Amino acid sequence: MTTKAIAYFRVSREKQAQSGLGLEAQAAAVTAFVQQRGYDVVAEYTEVETGTSKRRRIEIHRAIEHAKREGAVLLIAKLDRLSRNLHFVSGLMESGVRFTAVDMSEANHLSIQIMAVMAEQEARAISTRTREALKAAKARGVKLGSPKPMTEEVRAKGRAQVSQGFQEAYRQNYGYIRLMKDSGLSLRGIATRLNQEGYRTRSGALWTPVQVSRVLTKLVA
Repeated sequence: MTTKAIAYFRVSREKQAQSGLGLEAQAAAVTAFVQQRGYDVVAEYTEVETGTSKRRRIEIHRAIEHAKREGAVLLIAKLDRLSRNLHFVSGLMESGVRFTAVDMSEANHLSIQIMAVMAEQEARAISTRTREALKAAKARGVKLGSPKPMTEEVRAKGRAQVSQGFQEAYRQNYGYIRLMKDSGLSLRGIATRLNQEGYRTRSGALWTPVQVSRVLTKLVA
């Protein structure tokens, strides 16, 4: 008897979903996987993630409920970074649905959960080091700048004079960003924290690892 499967895809931005970039590769990986295992995909769900929607993924819940109704295996096309999200992994475990990560097909449920726990512990350790470094720097009298969301006035200067504007727009955030980097936070981790705390780039957009890298390389405290 053929095993039913529900495929779950995710892309990080709306434009990727429209262009198919990333999605086609995931679909190809799932197709190859189901052919090898003899599964029958009866439904597909695609999550389009944005900086503000990652905490409330909707399609994964729909996929889980569908898998329950069908008694199907949930195929997660791209688990990768989600394997470090303890909340996400725990939710999968508690759902009782059988699931397989196509991009980590050799990993069992226990190993995925262990990875998530270790990643959360690492994130907490980095956060603690960052707070301690901030306190120590403040005690030494180091001026880290005023880490505030970019104002329209600063953004306007950046648009008028690109090079000078870049310096002016991000000077107030450089110290905070530099300290997070020195405390062990990755470029992606720094971007995530800035977005969560309400900071925006001079154009009003969400921070990305590339933007963080530009600030670190182009500015000198």
